[in-house]
Amino acid sequence: MKKRIVCFGDSNTWGYNAADGSRYGEEVRWTGRLQKLLGEEYTVIEEGHNGRTTVWDDPIENRLAGLTYLWPCMESHSPFDLLIIMLGTNDTKTYFNVQAKSIAEGAGRLVKLAQQSDFGIGKKAPKVLLVSPVRIENSDHAGHIFGRQAAEKSEGFSQTFQEVAGEFGCYFLDAAQYAAPGALDGVHLDEAAHEKFAGAVYEKVKWILSEGR
Repeated sequence: MKKRIVCFGDSNTWGYNAADGSRYGEEVRWTGRLQKLLGEEYTVIEEGHNGRTTVWDDPIENRLAGLTYLWPCMESHSPFDLLIIMLGTNDTKTYFNVQAKSIAEGAGRLVKLAQQSDFGIGKKAPKVLLVSPVRIENSDHAGHIFGRQAAEKSEGFSQTFQEVAGEFGCYFLDAAQYAAPGALDGVHLDEAAHEKFAGAVYEKVKWILSEGR
């Protein structure tokens, strides 16, 4: 039976192209590259949504809180082996007024929800890989959409997300160790970053889903 991986994220999982607002092709997106690297014995399921947050309801755009959608998402794709969560970038927007620690705690609520489910193989909880997002770079776009403090908040992702992963006993990966946003907007992965990040996720996934782990 194929091993199934659900990738739950925002526009950097959806594959937003900052050059023109389109979606990168499957061959460019890190999820598509991950599928190619893993091969036919795996199924990579993309669940990226532009603007998605961890737990916060967006006052401008509705239906973007990851916490609201995660349960039906998991149920619809069950059973699966691994849930990859990479959210938090949109939580840095000015109107949410939250810091890195609170954003990481929001991601922790998603981890907890998955661990309380029976949507994994054999009606058990799926394994969870929590990914701290890439850091936001100061740019005109980031300042306009996210506020000038967003970059500073994102610098705290690595430590706070790792602490949350430790608290809940799930796997952890720091995206900023492998990739950075493109220069066009300082938020979204460009083609080169998608490739680098896919390679890092591939190594982590193979290790997590290795026999007996």
